[in-house]
Amino acid sequence: MGTVNSVLAYLPSPPQGVWHVGPVPLRAYALCIIVGIIVAIWWGEKRWVARGGQPGAVLDVAMFAVPFGLVGGRLYHVATDWQKYFGEGKHPIEALYIWQGGLGIWGAVLLGGIGAWIGCRVYKIPLPAFGDAIAPAVLLAQAIGRLGNYFNQELYGRTTDLPWGLEIYQRYDPATGARDMMNGVSTGQVIEVVQPTFLYELLWNLAVVVALVYVDKRFKIGHGRLFALYVAGYSFGRFFVELLRDDEATHVLGLRINLFTAAVVFLCAIAYFVFATKGRENPAMLRPAMVPGLRPWPWQIGKLRALGAAENEVADELQGDSTKEAQTEVVEVAKADEAAEDAEKADEPTKTGLEKG
Repeated sequence: MGTVNSVLAYLPSPPQGVWHVGPVPLRAYALCIIVGIIVAIWWGEKRWVARGGQPGAVLDVAMFAVPFGLVGGRLYHVATDWQKYFGEGKHPIEALYIWQGGLGIWGAVLLGGIGAWIGCRVYKIPLPAFGDAIAPAVLLAQAIGRLGNYFNQELYGRTTDLPWGLEIYQRYDPATGARDMMNGVSTGQVIEVVQPTFLYELLWNLAVVVALVYVDKRFKIGHGRLFALYVAGYSFGRFFVELLRDDEATHVLGLRINLFTAAVVFLCAIAYFVFATKGRENPAMLRPAMVPGLRPWPWQIGKLRALGAAENEVADELQGDSTKEAQTEVVEVAKADEAAEDAEKADEPTKTGLEKG
């Protein structure tokens, strides 16, 4: 496509998305993902503790959820854009190059949720309450991650002449002179001016984050319903963003596959919000009987097993104590009833004598 000469002050793209410190490449996309994860863990931890949860629990569960989420995001991207990696002239090994962009949020949330479920089971944390605590933080992380798409010059829409249109530059490898849109450096030549859909999604995500925080404080949402609102809110905005996109994607019935995904996920999230338990969990439900001194990392398999065994023992002891208390209460009630019955029998002769008199 020819060079676009514009009079309007369009939004410029970054000249590059990769910088080299010696032989080490620093990729803006990867840095944005990392910063987003750190922010999500930090803010999610504060929200979890404010609800009454155990300090450190968000980091513990994140050790399971984050790797699962990254794998799930990549799997969804490769599955829905397989033609980029497989077929004649393609390089399947590039399906593993996660640093070059391409993480499907649907797969990230799905497998990340499975990882969080595993972590919550290990550390005896109620998953729905955990999801409510981290929901705004996760969406904020997604907004930060969208900046990585900006540096990669991806996730953009159709050509436009709007004042906030985004300029897409030609990029070349400075060493070889070969065209390299992902890793190269801009020459300043504008290929086209497009809808900055990454920016639309970023701003929408921030708006939903604010709405989630407000709803949570105003209505005391719990039992996974705030997480459902996060999923529904994101899906709603993503549906309309997809309508503006014009980059390569898999189509079903003439429509981008992400349109169908967004619609189905939105409906499922709304259904959960409507039918799930109302109210919010009390703080005692968020603090399981943890064994002091035992807080293993996911890779410490032996300690995880020891934690499970120790917690089961604690639970049995607590259950035993409860049973003993119940038995004691039953015995005491029985003794009281027996004493009352004896007293009533002792009063019977007196009552009989009075009646005869």
